[in-house]
Amino acid sequence: MGDRRGVVLALACAAQFMVVLDISVVNVALPSIQRSLGFGDAVQQWVVNAYALTFAGLLLLGGRLADLYGHRRVFLTGLALFSGASLAGGLAGTAELLVAARAVQGIGAAVLAPATLTVLTGTFAEGPRRTRALAMWTAVGVAGGTAGNLLGGILTEYLSWRSILLINVPVGAVALLLAPRHLAGHHRPAGRPRLDVTGAVLATLGLSALTFGIARSHTSGWAAPATVAALAVAAAALAAFVVVEARFAAVPVIPPRLFRARAISIGNLAMLLAGACLNPMWFFLTLAMQNVLHYSPLQTGLAFLPHTVVTIVVAARVTPWLMRHVGSRTLVALGSLLAAAGFAWQAQLTPDSGYLTGILGPAIVFSLGGGLLNTPLTTLVTSGVGPGDGGAASGLMNTTKQVGGAVGLAALVTLAGPGYATAFLAMAALMAVTAVVALTLPRGPVIRAGRGERRGRPAPPRNTARRPRCS
Repeated sequence: MGDRRGVVLALACAAQFMVVLDISVVNVALPSIQRSLGFGDAVQQWVVNAYALTFAGLLLLGGRLADLYGHRRVFLTGLALFSGASLAGGLAGTAELLVAARAVQGIGAAVLAPATLTVLTGTFAEGPRRTRALAMWTAVGVAGGTAGNLLGGILTEYLSWRSILLINVPVGAVALLLAPRHLAGHHRPAGRPRLDVTGAVLATLGLSALTFGIARSHTSGWAAPATVAALAVAAAALAAFVVVEARFAAVPVIPPRLFRARAISIGNLAMLLAGACLNPMWFFLTLAMQNVLHYSPLQTGLAFLPHTVVTIVVAARVTPWLMRHVGSRTLVALGSLLAAAGFAWQAQLTPDSGYLTGILGPAIVFSLGGGLLNTPLTTLVTSGVGPGDGGAASGLMNTTKQVGGAVGLAALVTLAGPGYATAFLAMAALMAVTAVVALTLPRGPVIRAGRGERRGRPAPPRNTARRPRCS
């Protein structure tokens, strides 16, 4: 059993790494792709946006599919779609084929990402083992996000831009061979699955339009007709989605009952706020390193290594240990305050700053904060969820993170006109707000291991039957 759980954890983490990696891995390679396929600047952004639009737009639906059709089946379907689209994109001979492949990649990622988390919560019961599994999943996701620019630059420099997509193919092939043998057929509802088609269409339309409008605001401004129209469609579709889910859907994409749990409703709000800072941070810090400190792309990628290492070590090793002694709410609040302090320090960057005080010092502080808050927050928003709603909860959490990052980036780009310091100070203020929100979360249990588990074996079951009273 222990070996199977280890393989399941490795499969889920490998899939999550690929999904997150491909959000940013093409950024550095865009000039090479443009020269190779011969397309203009207008097409260039769609190599990135085609993935982002389908990924963000279909996450809610992808999460619910796992509940309706079985976690293993949906995991394998998403993995096959993602790997096949990676192969097609790596071999694409025209810009149109590449953009289409990136869109299908996003569809596969939207199906796969919630399934990776649902597979873990279905394999590991609530307690220390699940906490450690979620900590590793979180750390690998962070590593994928931070490794994208560095790995994309190295592969493009020494191999070809095609390798940034083709590298997913052997990983996906191995995972497809192992997954059917090791993934259990998790909960699947009795009878014929019923998908809320109206809700799925509205959610996809609303989230895709929101992502498109935000992306357009970067290049055309908030007042541009295309931006305004996209955001209006998003608002109308998402409002209709809420009404349909609450009143008409027999099997909603997002069951309204999930929001009655304070850990899920407030936890996702905290996830939204944290995502609006921790995700855009990479964008602004990359520009600051290159435009203020005049680092080369390779130097910039290497300068990010401490951020990655600190976050992974804290999230995967330190935080699970702390969760045995400190409540989740406290860790989320403490992590948010540390991230706020790190961003405030980062705002002091000047052209005369050295690496130690200008980059490394702030990196340690806000990476420590991010590592502390992510695992307990993920644990809170996925705890106490029934087997029939695990995919929906996972899809909601992933959507919240993506939307938070997109909205945060758009708002901060607009705000950062005077300089990068303004953006980092805004992040610091928002993380302080996140700390306040975290204090309204449920206290959360302190997750203690039993004696057997501390020694590396399962703790014996407890006899909870009551002894009869003596009269």
